[in-house]
Amino acid sequence: MAADRLSSILSHLKPGGGSGINAITQKNPDDIVITFAMRTPLAKAFKGSFKDTELDYIVYVLLKELIAKSKIDPALIEDVCLGNVGDGKAAYLVRAASLAAGIPHTAGGSSVNRFCSSGLKAVQDIASQIQLGAIDIGVAVGAESMSSNGDRIGRPFNEEVLKNQEAADCMQPMGQTSENVGSDFNISRESQDKYAAESFRRAEAAQKAGWFDDEILPVTTKVKDPKTGEVKTITVSRDEGVRYGTTAESLAKIRPAFPQFGNRSTGGNSSQVTDGGAALLLMRRSKAIELNQPILAKFCGATVAGVPPRIMGIGPTAAIPKLLTKFNLNKDEIDLYEINEAFASMAVYCVNNLGLDHAKVNPRGGAIALGHPLGATGARQICTALSEARRANKKVLVTSMCIGTGQGMAGLFVNEQI
Repeated sequence: MAADRLSSILSHLKPGGGSGINAITQKNPDDIVITFAMRTPLAKAFKGSFKDTELDYIVYVLLKELIAKSKIDPALIEDVCLGNVGDGKAAYLVRAASLAAGIPHTAGGSSVNRFCSSGLKAVQDIASQIQLGAIDIGVAVGAESMSSNGDRIGRPFNEEVLKNQEAADCMQPMGQTSENVGSDFNISRESQDKYAAESFRRAEAAQKAGWFDDEILPVTTKVKDPKTGEVKTITVSRDEGVRYGTTAESLAKIRPAFPQFGNRSTGGNSSQVTDGGAALLLMRRSKAIELNQPILAKFCGATVAGVPPRIMGIGPTAAIPKLLTKFNLNKDEIDLYEINEAFASMAVYCVNNLGLDHAKVNPRGGAIALGHPLGATGARQICTALSEARRANKKVLVTSMCIGTGQGMAGLFVNEQI
């Protein structure tokens, strides 16, 4: 019995051993599955509905509603991992929010920061603990209050570190890396505006059709009028960044956002600064069946790959092939891709370089239209991908992010709702 159990665990730790579509779509009692996935609306930072909402409240609301809607006994949750970029006190906040939401003190709490992929990293962290038998049930959260915190480096690196050029390149602002991608690979301003306009068009169509409704958790919060000081209680239920009627022609009129570095990236073809979060409940398939939890998807695995820091946006072009190789898959066997649109420059490059069918990529729009709360996006993408997979009967899903300092991360999921 113990030997069989060890063999099962080892087979999961070595996905390349028995892989391919047939392998990943098979159902095994030890599969790591997602039984709940929801996100908050995405609100404009500094001037949107969450501008006065603290990070701990966002996490608290997500955890409280996860418990209520999943009907999970909170005493069964053994760990909560928060992906966050901007708040150095994130580990404190997730612990306090967990307790306030009703998760007993017997559960742990931690935070992880892998820049834009922090939400996916939190999923990987919880899944790995379950797979290794450290816990049975855990929650992965990605959340960010960009209204409160940025991700700028407070001081230069040590002079010895700066002697290495790639190490020094890690200090380049994200806008500069976007311009580097545009100039290095000749991604024209026109192509970037065209891509961004399509992201807005898709997001507008999805929002009008109500496709986001089943992935969004309405959030009641307080907002302060900056002019009068009046505090109002509001309920937020829709993403705020979608600009209806956006066209490539209208985007072409916007000034470059980083003229000191180049003239191709603008506020219209770059991701929006955003507040929001997402949460996922994970456990083994056998445990989900035992607890009568609905299985939304199987989490097959995730991987990370490095690229030069000065062109950090091309990260998915390294991470996605690495992930597919590990599972003996080819790009055409993937039904749906969610690739973070940090900047149109990197999105255009990634789609073209990987040879992807654009119709499969971000069918509801991406971070350019919806927003990019840094630590939340890796988890938000999963919520969006699963919702779209249910709607459109898509089976095999990949999410991927570029990561500051020159990395890419990608995750593989199988939709079980068809």
